[in-house]
Amino acid sequence: MPTPKKGPRLGGSPAHEKLILSNLATSLFEHGSITTTQAKAKRLQPLAETLITKAKRGDLAARRQVMKTIRDKSVVHVLFTELGERFAERPGGYTRITKLGPRKGDNAPMVVIELVESMAEAAAKKKPAKAEKTAEKKPAKKAAKKAEAKADEAKADEVEDEAKVEAKVEDEAKVEDEPKAEETVEVAADAVVEDETGK
Repeated sequence: MPTPKKGPRLGGSPAHEKLILSNLATSLFEHGSITTTQAKAKRLQPLAETLITKAKRGDLAARRQVMKTIRDKSVVHVLFTELGERFAERPGGYTRITKLGPRKGDNAPMVVIELVESMAEAAAKKKPAKAEKTAEKKPAKKAAKKAEAKADEAKADEVEDEAKVEAKVEDEAKVEDEPKAEETVEVAADAVVEDETGK
């Protein structure tokens, strides 16, 4: 049996140690941070770093090498799409180990191993960029709404002006019709007077 690089084997056999480390790596990439013992975290850290480095490469061969260790396809997808892009500019040191203190019961030293940029921090970095884009869009939308409101007001004013013009034309037509009615009454009265004088 080959001797382990760091301390005694986890779980007793080489196969069990591989399974423990692959499960720890899967949980780390799925949740962003996990609480475990110090010995397991120290054995997990170099494995997680190499997997993230392969994810940064992003090619099919790297994906197949990662799939040997992490069997969950959804976690591998997250590793290659999100984590690989997030750590693209970082030359290494993707994980951090923070001591918590001894575990109650067996007094084992407990630690938290986490990705340097947690999922919340990465989401917070993305949100301001989205907020800036929406902030750029909002004035444009507001300007468009104001322009539409002005256009609607202009149309309403035009409709009111047309209605006023039509009302004026109707009033003028009525005024013109009224004298004609008076003239017809006068003409009729003149005709009656002529008839009476002619008799």
